[in-house]
Amino acid sequence: MWKHFVANVLTVLIVGLIALGGFIAWAQRQYVAEGPLDAAICVQVEPGTTMRRVSANLEEQGAISNGSIFRVGTDYTGKASELKAGSFLVPPRSSMADIVDILTRGGRSTCGTEVVYRIGVNSELVQVRELDPSTNRFAIIAEFDPAPEEGAEEPEAEALATYEEIREAADTRYRVALAEGVTSWQVVEALKSADFLTGTVEDLPAEGTLAPDSYEVTAGSDIASLLAAMAERQAERLDAAWQNRASDLPISTPEEALILASIIEKETGQPEERGQVASVFVNRLRRGMRLQTDPTVIYGVTDGRGVLGRGIRQSELDRETPWNTYLIDGLPITPIANPGLASIEAALNPDETPYIFFVADGSGGHAFAETLAEHNENVARWREIEAERQEN
Repeated sequence: MWKHFVANVLTVLIVGLIALGGFIAWAQRQYVAEGPLDAAICVQVEPGTTMRRVSANLEEQGAISNGSIFRVGTDYTGKASELKAGSFLVPPRSSMADIVDILTRGGRSTCGTEVVYRIGVNSELVQVRELDPSTNRFAIIAEFDPAPEEGAEEPEAEALATYEEIREAADTRYRVALAEGVTSWQVVEALKSADFLTGTVEDLPAEGTLAPDSYEVTAGSDIASLLAAMAERQAERLDAAWQNRASDLPISTPEEALILASIIEKETGQPEERGQVASVFVNRLRRGMRLQTDPTVIYGVTDGRGVLGRGIRQSELDRETPWNTYLIDGLPITPIANPGLASIEAALNPDETPYIFFVADGSGGHAFAETLAEHNENVARWREIEAERQEN
């Protein structure tokens, strides 16, 4: 009986140690994982402020998800006593580890005016933002097209004057933000119009190799160096996702994963759909079915140089290109855009579904189907929605 009791105690201890180890591993991942911030905030640290008070402030502002993990992380890394006083900018999606580094690094306060150059799939936009003291968040005070088309309305003189004044200010920070799904050509062309960057680009970066994200730069930064940083970040993301991929995927290299991720990125703008869309393409690849996805046809028409701006013609569906998945088997020859991290992860860890079809459902999302009959019903429903919209 005594042996039985000891065995039970040992079992409980072992299970407890395993659980503790799992919790520690989870906490470590949370500490270095991308944070919840959607927009930059300013963190004010008064002299004598404790790390506990700072963590509570960060939780209140939505910069961290767990104050306890934040505090334990600062203790574990030996930075709990290195907190500096000042006003510090916390960029979007900063991890807890990033924030600790910002608050303990020292140097001059970093909150001030920010110029954000947004590169989107359809356009570019310059935003001038200033700190709102009442919320410690940045409010847009001016925004305009950095390269307006001929005949387009000019931005208000006040906005231009404000921008010119801001560019001369010593504490102005600059940030370049890439949207998911932009092509490398779009990125390079947009950066050429950024008047706070310098340098030239000799070669167009390979499609898919630039990480959609937000990048802090200084006035006069070199475009080529910025592109190199974007490529390095994408390579790191792809490598990490590849190491954690699901088993038995019908893709054999990280490069193929990037191609699949780019198609997923262009097929849906709904974050919750990425896993389902990925499952459709993975199921098709497993069955030897052609992917038959419109964005690959469009890329073959535009070569990634801008948007098509109209519907696909039948002649384009019939045109043989290395990207036309209506005519080729398997994946296209290259990615068709620069996919974000979520699409890369979806490509390598798709949902488990029986779906092999999907079509727009009229709400911005898609209707998924397992059989051709179900898919035809969804297509008919979508055409009815399109007809009603044309009538209205």
